[in-house]
Amino acid sequence: MKDENQGAGSLDAGNAVLDAARAGLLHVRESWDSEAVETWVQMVLGRSGRVVLTGMGKSGLIAQKIAATLASTGCPSFFLHPAEALHGDLGMVTDADSILALSNSGESEEVVRLLPSLLRLGIPIAAITARAESSLGQTAQWTFGYRLPQGEGCPLELAPMASTTLQLVWGDLLAACLMEQRGFTRDHFALNHPAGSLGAKLMKVKSLMHKEWPRVTAAAPLTGILKAMTDGRLGMTSVMDGETLLGVITDGDLRRALAAAEQQGQNPLSLTAMQIMSGRPVTISEDALAVEAAGDMETRKITFLIATREGLPSGVIHIHDLLASKVL
Repeated sequence: MKDENQGAGSLDAGNAVLDAARAGLLHVRESWDSEAVETWVQMVLGRSGRVVLTGMGKSGLIAQKIAATLASTGCPSFFLHPAEALHGDLGMVTDADSILALSNSGESEEVVRLLPSLLRLGIPIAAITARAESSLGQTAQWTFGYRLPQGEGCPLELAPMASTTLQLVWGDLLAACLMEQRGFTRDHFALNHPAGSLGAKLMKVKSLMHKEWPRVTAAAPLTGILKAMTDGRLGMTSVMDGETLLGVITDGDLRRALAAAEQQGQNPLSLTAMQIMSGRPVTISEDALAVEAAGDMETRKITFLIATREGLPSGVIHIHDLLASKVL
């Protein structure tokens, strides 16, 4: 049988982790220095190099994640292992770069041993640490600190838990401030994420739409409509008056028009595009996101949208384009 005390112990241990992280986050929320962050951001934006992340052990793993976040949000960045840096990889750092070093204690041997070389190179140093009075904290020009009012939350108070959470939050905070000051947009984000559904959803309609699409005039006969729809392979045709969109004709419009003609004893070959079309078709700006087009199609239960530029039709985006690009 399961010991009920074991379940209670797990609950207590889990809550201890959450409580420790929450206490640390509340301290950061109430005490972080926005002016220091702003000066660091302006330093980074004013330099042509990269933000080089470094840290040992668990702090090093968090540093790798922060480097990846910065790189994906418009700030060139990479992770430098401090031990490898001491054995030659420091040559990867240029005088145009800046350093963001992570160490909970601020006394990680490999990180501290790097500091004199970085200072000699004149490279700006920022730190994320719990101890501003540490060797790292005292050396850094910017110290982004945190406290652990309820410790790490570890049952043994040995494994880094709350501290790595707070380091990660500091990294996200800095990345967010950089994005804001850089003017980083969805378009920029899409350029850095070209693969998979995320990149596709951030693409604009004009990147996926058909710039050549089926079109007929209002007077086009049924045979001309069928030819345009067959050649276009989109299950539709637009009805145009020059560059002005009058309406669209879909497979459904054709079936309804043919059924009505039969009921009225009308020769279907006498039907024109104006008689068959649906007026006021659904449109979307070619500058809208592909995910917005997907949402419109799903809501309206339709398979295509007419893309527009300055109010005039410029293309057609079909549900098959969204499926092929992994938007849907």
